[in-house]
Amino acid sequence: MTNQAAPLPGASSLRTREFAFGEDDFQALRTLVKSLTGIHLTEQKRELVYGRLTRRLRALRLHTFAEYRELLTHDQQEVTELCNAITTNLTSFFREPHHFHYLRDQWLAPLITDPHGTRRLRVWSAACSSGEEPYSIAMTLLETLPHPERWDVRVLATDLDSEVLDRARRGIYPRERLNGVSAERQARFFRDSGDGRSGSLQIAPEPAALITFKQLNLMQSLPMKGPLDVVFCRNVVIYFDKETQRDLFARISRLQRPGDLLFLGHSESLFKVSDSYALIGKSIYRRV
Repeated sequence: MTNQAAPLPGASSLRTREFAFGEDDFQALRTLVKSLTGIHLTEQKRELVYGRLTRRLRALRLHTFAEYRELLTHDQQEVTELCNAITTNLTSFFREPHHFHYLRDQWLAPLITDPHGTRRLRVWSAACSSGEEPYSIAMTLLETLPHPERWDVRVLATDLDSEVLDRARRGIYPRERLNGVSAERQARFFRDSGDGRSGSLQIAPEPAALITFKQLNLMQSLPMKGPLDVVFCRNVVIYFDKETQRDLFARISRLQRPGDLLFLGHSESLFKVSDSYALIGKSIYRRV
């Protein structure tokens, strides 16, 4: 989300189940998860759902999944916890680097050399996870634009998971998470976190100032007015069925103009999903 939402690894053994988990429990929860997040939980995910949600039952001191399902009907905070529990956020800085090369060389470079071109740039990271993707976008913009202060640049970063959004806003990362960030970029765009953690770095004010973080469920109406020059929606829709994908990209397409860009994850495609975009590169699409 990354990535907005992906079923989490780690299954629970049937022989050591702590709570009864019947067919009604699984079907009700998968239906709720689909309506909330768009994730289609297959039969193969049954044990993954159990493994994750038993943690919530323990935390809440509940005895059955029936009690948990009842709680979900009136406790919005627990609905949020459900979404957080059933999703994972695997991401890294400059993941799929060819996307950032394209952003720099094929999108930004012509804008810079066009004396009559726009100086308003809007980018949406639709499943920003813990922040690596939008910060990578901001770093690319800052190091490519000759005078960034003369441009009207905003990066909107959204995710369903409230917990990872909090981490993204803080922008503090262990050094091992910065393996994809060059020494030059680390020197320019990061600083010592000052939080007492050995080896942690925090994103610098310059890239952080370009980004607005918001919680957003892609299954609900999109509040942005657009137009959005670039949308990163990577490694999200791989977990959606085709109908959900078609609906989402129909709504995203209305926020973009012909020529605007859409980046998907390496395992994702708009084949038989949307005719509003043309494939122009490896998981890179242009609004038509």
